Amino acid sequence: MSDLDVPKLDASSSAREQRGWMYYDWANSVFQTSVITVFLSLYLTGVARADAEASGQRCETALVDCDVSFLGLQIPAGSVFPYLLSIATVVQLLVLPIAGAIADRTQNKRKMLGWFAMIGAAATALLALVAGTNWQLAVWLFLIANVGYGASIVVYYAFLPEIVGPDERDRLSTRGWAFGYLGGGVALAVHLAIYLGRDQLGLTESEAVRVCFLTAGIWWAAFTLIPLRRLKRHQAPQGDERGAAVLIGGFRQLGHTLRDARNYPLTLAFLGAYLIFTDGISTVAQIAGLYGEQELKLSRDVLITTILIVQFVAFGGGHLHGALARRLGAKRTILVSLVLWVLVVTAAYFVQAGDQLQFYGVAFGIGLVLGGTNALARSLFSQMIPPGKEAEYYSLYELGERGTSWLGPLLFGAVAAATGSYRPAIISLIVFFVLGFILVALVPARRAIAAVGNPEPTLV
Repeated sequence: MSDLDVPKLDASSSAREQRGWMYYDWANSVFQTSVITVFLSLYLTGVARADAEASGQRCETALVDCDVSFLGLQIPAGSVFPYLLSIATVVQLLVLPIAGAIADRTQNKRKMLGWFAMIGAAATALLALVAGTNWQLAVWLFLIANVGYGASIVVYYAFLPEIVGPDERDRLSTRGWAFGYLGGGVALAVHLAIYLGRDQLGLTESEAVRVCFLTAGIWWAAFTLIPLRRLKRHQAPQGDERGAAVLIGGFRQLGHTLRDARNYPLTLAFLGAYLIFTDGISTVAQIAGLYGEQELKLSRDVLITTILIVQFVAFGGGHLHGALARRLGAKRTILVSLVLWVLVVTAAYFVQAGDQLQFYGVAFGIGLVLGGTNALARSLFSQMIPPGKEAEYYSLYELGERGTSWLGPLLFGAVAAATGSYRPAIISLIVFFVLGFILVALVPARRAIAAVGNPEPTLV
């Protein structure tokens, strides 16, 4: 057996490597916060609308009478960004599994993390070129950036079981997730300062947003250098292919893993439970702004402040979940967190229109549970992955999350349309947390860990 077959966890080198690993959470979070959540949706819609108006259309509303052309199809300008998110998910469905298989087969995880991260960061920075009416450039650049982001996350997660033992995995995962929210919050605060202070900086609104895109890409790339310097290879390659043969070997590896996954039904059961409750989490995060603006009649300034509150509170929430997991174990802490999600969503239902303090209180509650729930799911799932298959199983983890992420918005939209109010729509999302709680509770975590041949942690 090669001395690379098992992780090396000597105290001095592993601590440095673990700290370096966490920096990728800090580095990539700017893409989700500043780019996707805040700036790209409105900016892309505005550029698409400008294209429609340049063709002679009178755009009263971007959703109804303002069409643009893409690959021969006529699309409402207001639907460009939602459609783009859907297309980006489909592209990831094609790329992520083979990326994970190649990472496991070659064990070039560090190199692959670097390539995917730098490609995503470069495409993000190049969004600064999008201006006037060239919204189609933004489409292609975002697709590239999103693939780079998703593939880098798969490889990044696969390092977790290699650099830390089973008893410390929850701690590292929650610290990394918390660190990521702090990084996203700091980057977003800087970008909002640029955007809101654009007049003092001598920038137009368009120029300010493009500066944010450019600096987001630089942020992502620059902080990725830290994990790239510290992460190491811990396992021997599973194949000796070179060049194009690596791709063929990756497909063979993926096919074997998909067939082999049926031998681990408890791992798949936990994955199914995760996909249900994480859909509820992502839906609440995505529609919080819509709920605040349309149902509660709050200003955009309040909504921007809310985003910052969530980011910074999530930093403390991640650490809190880690501390609780050290006492209760990851599974029990996830169950506690899901109960808290039910309480937060219920509180959101009762927030009075125009009441900023109540809305901030709900944002505080979301922040407390937002990062920690998924961080512990990430670490607990790592215990249930067969050794040497980390990247492939995490590609299924990421794909499943994206493949089911339409269920929550669909339920929310259907209930809102049926009732004419967002209040019953938001309370309907409780079903994801209740069902997730039941399914997580039913998974025998210790048996799942033992079934794949991993050492059992003291607490689960």
